[in-house]
Amino acid sequence: MQSSSENIFELKVKSSTHYLGEIREFIQAAALENNIPEKIIADVILSVDEACTNIIKHAYHSNPQNDFIIKLFFSKNEIKIVLVDYGDSFNLNAIESPNMEIYFKQKRVGGLGLYLIRSLMDEVKYKSIKGEYNELILAKKLN
Repeated sequence: MQSSSENIFELKVKSSTHYLGEIREFIQAAALENNIPEKIIADVILSVDEACTNIIKHAYHSNPQNDFIIKLFFSKNEIKIVLVDYGDSFNLNAIESPNMEIYFKQKRVGGLGLYLIRSLMDEVKYKSIKGEYNELILAKKLN
């Protein structure tokens, strides 16, 4: 599906980590089709992988019977990724970036997904319409 100024790709998957490989391949293929540099592709794939894992674990509590949607929008200046799920919502602004010095001293494992997403992407927005859907929007500039 294509509009005049941007290319749009969409994938619907079940909420299981089993589909993370398919999601990565979907992003890779769409990005290569749009001549996106490898470094940007890697950042987008890692960010989307972390976001999808959070949807699976936190919005759907690892229940593989639910669906979520990944939409990719490629324009001349940026890639925009929209993730839509129908699970539990969260407050993006309530989650602060961790103090990495303390994190490593405590020898913690995990819990850095949102930190990575915020570090790799140029824009991170979230909205939730209670009882309807949640939408995470990620954007990465191309120049």
